[in-house]
Amino acid sequence: MKITKADFVTSSSNHNQCPEADFPEFAFIGRSNVGKSSLINMLTNHKKLAKVSGKPGKTQLINHFLINESWYLVDLPGYGWAKVAKTEKEKWGAMIHDYLITRKNLICIFVLVDSRLAPQPIDVDFINWLGEQGLPLAIVFTKADKQSKNKTQSSVAKYKKHLLKYWEKLPDSLVTSSQTGTGKEELLNYIDGLISASK
Repeated sequence: MKITKADFVTSSSNHNQCPEADFPEFAFIGRSNVGKSSLINMLTNHKKLAKVSGKPGKTQLINHFLINESWYLVDLPGYGWAKVAKTEKEKWGAMIHDYLITRKNLICIFVLVDSRLAPQPIDVDFINWLGEQGLPLAIVFTKADKQSKNKTQSSVAKYKKHLLKYWEKLPDSLVTSSQTGTGKEELLNYIDGLISASK
């Protein structure tokens, strides 16, 4: 798949404000500062489609982008250590929870994980929660350019081994870099395959 058109549609503060569920939908979510906005911009060939910020927690709403006039890419607020008030974090949590549970056209949730880090409890808990809810997900390891290929492979292997404590069959996973474009084709082809399978 090649992305030839990417248009911002709307930002929503709750799932009831989201666009009609008339296209397949793919959500991107991860811990604050995992490189989500950079990855979205790399995938869509746009430098400024998603807002990139040095301050984690920039995304605070459910952002819908219509891709190739045929599917939605959804940029969800990051979780983790964004410096916002506790009440604001709770609001985000409820907003994300309701969206993930109720959105009928949601084909896959891409959980972004920093490929350089050991398994973080906040990521593992979220991945396990998605599994417990029976929600479709894949893990996207980001920032592969920040270390050697061998280190990334070792890190990913350790991550998978950790998840096997909780999972019988692991979710699919992909390795990416927003800087070098690593994994771009694989991720877009993965989305394409899921769209075809959903028809």
